[in-house]
Amino acid sequence: MTIPLRQSLRIGGYILGQRLRGRSKFPLLVELEPLFACNLKCAGCGKIQHPADVLKRRMPVEQAVAAIEECGAPMVSIAGGEPLMHPQIGELVRRLIEMKKYVFLCTNALLIPKKIDEFEPSRFFAWTVHIDGVRERHDASVCKEGVFDDAVAAVRECRRRGFRVTTNTTFFSTDSPQTVIEVLDYLNDDLAVDQMMISPAYAYEKAPVQDQFMGVRETRALFREAFSGGRRRRWRFNHSPLFLDFLEGRVELPCTAWAIPSYSLFGWQRPCYLMSDGYAQTYRELIEDTDWSAYGRGRDPRCDNCMAHCGYEPTAVLATLGSLKESLRAIRSA
Repeated sequence: MTIPLRQSLRIGGYILGQRLRGRSKFPLLVELEPLFACNLKCAGCGKIQHPADVLKRRMPVEQAVAAIEECGAPMVSIAGGEPLMHPQIGELVRRLIEMKKYVFLCTNALLIPKKIDEFEPSRFFAWTVHIDGVRERHDASVCKEGVFDDAVAAVRECRRRGFRVTTNTTFFSTDSPQTVIEVLDYLNDDLAVDQMMISPAYAYEKAPVQDQFMGVRETRALFREAFSGGRRRRWRFNHSPLFLDFLEGRVELPCTAWAIPSYSLFGWQRPCYLMSDGYAQTYRELIEDTDWSAYGRGRDPRCDNCMAHCGYEPTAVLATLGSLKESLRAIRSA
């Protein structure tokens, strides 16, 4: 891992503070969706299936800031849709940075050349570019040719200007251990991004393509082989070692969806970013009025094949900080 030391200390102190206050459920990161509109129609995403009137909506900056202030999470991941389509995205990021929140702007990178001047490098800010494979695989995933080359050019420009750049890569049943290795080697060595996040795809019911989502057994086999031979130790993951163990099937972890809540145009989404069982109007309502015991593998069939980092990475982080052995292992892998 290459998580900056200041960020690690900040998150660790925040978790300790929550526990000292006796809070059993608290947010580590908020998935903030200020819009659902996107300039791509990716095969594995169902976000743009919303009605046209919803896709035209943009969350006011004050509303977004108020939601983050309310819950108090130290980190914010701005997603969508494509957040760079929001006309006030630069102002929103600046406001969150002023609050000293760690902000990750998730983007397909196509609009970075047009929008980059609205942002300044900061230790509180990172671009998170979605790259699902090297050229052919990525372009097939986003259903448009040339996107990979544009994304790579944007990443290089961001790095040239001094920005932190991370990536997020989703893997499908069409992937093999070799395609996993190829894209991670490319991002780690050739593109030299600061950090990488990975996740098996979650089966969105409204996704245009439904035959590319993996089950638990397939996911474990894929990552166990891809990580073999000590490869995972040299890749700069933005993940705890325990979460990577989970992907390989070496450990079992419960889902802690409450630790990465999602706030969108509709409110606080129950129970998580990937499922929609209604919305709460306040974060407190989300935490107190959601039956969290009803979700997770073996409890809700929709959860049975989910191994996404938004549900299981926070579990791994909390378990790591609660174990001297795992904490030392995380430090050694940094």
